[in-house]
Amino acid sequence: MITAIAIDDELPALKIIENFCSQINFIILQKTFNKPQEALQYLQRFPVDLLFLDINMPSLNGIDLYKSTGKNVMAIFTTAYSEYAVEGFNLDAVDYLLKPFSFERFLRAVNKAIEYYNYLHAQKQDDQYIFIRADYSLVKIKISDIVFIEGLDDYLKIHLKDQRPVVTRLTMKAMLEKLPVALFVRVHRSYIVSLDYIQTIRNKTITVEGVEIPMSSSYEDEFFKRVNR
Repeated sequence: MITAIAIDDELPALKIIENFCSQINFIILQKTFNKPQEALQYLQRFPVDLLFLDINMPSLNGIDLYKSTGKNVMAIFTTAYSEYAVEGFNLDAVDYLLKPFSFERFLRAVNKAIEYYNYLHAQKQDDQYIFIRADYSLVKIKISDIVFIEGLDDYLKIHLKDQRPVVTRLTMKAMLEKLPVALFVRVHRSYIVSLDYIQTIRNKTITVEGVEIPMSSSYEDEFFKRVNR
């Protein structure tokens, strides 16, 4: 999900963006602002992923507002003046919407935003680690190396790509809380698998890196929802 706010000195323009966002299931429009300074104050307390930002505002134009955010946020500029387009793209904006714009054009813009967001998120995920206590020490494990996790009574065996497994005294519930929800799914009371490493699914057997893992009925519905999504 992408969190967003919209900033425009014209209330009808904000209503349009609010309406369009309500029809898109991957955007949460948290607030709208018709006063840029109030938006900046909000961003200092509540950072978001995306700004819908009008350029031509009297008190503070959108270009200057975006520069003042430090650019750690995506921006889709909106304006009635096409001459601002070049400057908007020079600021690495996701897209530029010329008013009045249709829902179809708006959807193309936000699709660019979600693609870029997923790209950035994937980059961060590649570098993400967890620390697991094993052999009387903390072991640093790269999340992208985890193939599947096997429950063994009071212990877990973490199977890693091209590495020896790590055995730790931990519950399945506690392990799931450490892992990104988007990448891992529980398929059995004794197994958590990485969606990235699944090779085949046949009947109630999942093959992960050549290992066949059973899927129990109690986890089947949630598993297929995740796979189909």
